[in-house]
Amino acid sequence: MTLVAGVDSSTQSCKVVVCDADTGEVVRKGRAAHPDGTEIDPAAWESAARQAVTAAGGFDDVAAVAVGAQQHGMVCLDPGGRVVRPALLWNDVRSAEAARALTDELGGPQAWVEAVGLVPLAAITVAKLRWLADHEPQHADRTAAVCLPHDWLTWRLRGAADIVSLTTDRSDASGTGYYDAGTGAYRLDLLELALRGRRPQLPTVLTPGDRISCGAMHFGVGLGDNAAAALGVGAGEGDVIVSIGTSGVVCAVAAGPVRDPNGYVAGFADGTGQYLPLVCTLNAARVLDAAASMLHVDHAELSRLALSAPPGSEGLVLVPYLQGERTPNRPNTTGAMHGLRVSNSTPANVARAAVEGLLCALADGLTHLTTHGVAARRILLIGGGAQSPAVRQIAPAVFGMPVLVPAAAEYVALGAARQAAWALSGAPGPPSWKPPPTDEYLGDPTPAVSERYRRLRDLTE
Repeated sequence: MTLVAGVDSSTQSCKVVVCDADTGEVVRKGRAAHPDGTEIDPAAWESAARQAVTAAGGFDDVAAVAVGAQQHGMVCLDPGGRVVRPALLWNDVRSAEAARALTDELGGPQAWVEAVGLVPLAAITVAKLRWLADHEPQHADRTAAVCLPHDWLTWRLRGAADIVSLTTDRSDASGTGYYDAGTGAYRLDLLELALRGRRPQLPTVLTPGDRISCGAMHFGVGLGDNAAAALGVGAGEGDVIVSIGTSGVVCAVAAGPVRDPNGYVAGFADGTGQYLPLVCTLNAARVLDAAASMLHVDHAELSRLALSAPPGSEGLVLVPYLQGERTPNRPNTTGAMHGLRVSNSTPANVARAAVEGLLCALADGLTHLTTHGVAARRILLIGGGAQSPAVRQIAPAVFGMPVLVPAAAEYVALGAARQAAWALSGAPGPPSWKPPPTDEYLGDPTPAVSERYRRLRDLTE
């Protein structure tokens, strides 16, 4: 049996799966935690990855590996490959004002969409680089190379030291704000705009299926976490993936690039040579955490309470901007509870309002995708939040269509492993691993719930 491995270096932890290269069957796996926070020393990623590899039985018998990781994180290196400052993660909103300034300097949102398929937000790497140039110019001056979490971790696991050997892929590069997935080229003028004239080296963008050989070990090019999840779950055109993790993501595999002049849909690339138009929210599974905390219950009881309340929570609406928000672009806003009365102020209604608010925000993302011609034949619901019975059962009513929930698995790590198998084989496309089994959830549509949410979502500060 030939073995391949996939690494998922996410916001909260690192997961490793070792799989049969032919079938995708998971043979063994490991996990290690990451520190909390919105900035982190990348050395913690490497330490966690090596712990997770050891927990997974090591890589001595593994022929190829690929890394999937959280997108947008800014990793700055000096000429010797040393980290200049802790990496700013996607959920660090200190770069919100920098994003607004960059948007204006290029001529507004549409100019950015035409240039790179997305509009700078606090999460996007280009905005973090502007923040660096303005607030830590001494660190900007020392920066000889800029890369992303999966670029850096792949580079370190390969044992590389020269910044010239940094590599990346289309999917992750397309989330930086200085790479156009439509043309497949960096926009170095936008990199310079962000860094006020500085031009550090960027990783070489490899094509899907490429590999880098390091002795007996081969490395796939790696990919962003959302592209990895799409590859891991076996998504094709017409599949909409709704992921409820630290962030909320609604994305779909598409044959061509999507350019949204309003900036809601980011025109990302996927991990196979196609595209992955995507809408991302800052608030997802932690909305459930917050609701459980408010009600002093565990997640099982939160679900039970939510399912005991009627659709619409008797008029109670939670707008879940608990950490600011990315879509819509309101990094400094707060959450709000609307419609509170003596008669509806019950734990059950609060629990259901939390679930419905979370799902309504994601349903807005689905609307943004379909408005731009993205087909939505089925919804695949994944991520930690998808394990909530209340989320599973309420989602079809909010989305207005059936929802398929694949069996719980580490789909980012599986997608990376599938890419590793592809790189090892040299084939023109990824191996045809058997798709995961799914449970289908049905429900009567509740358009009034989404309509009420849309009327109230802008009444926040």
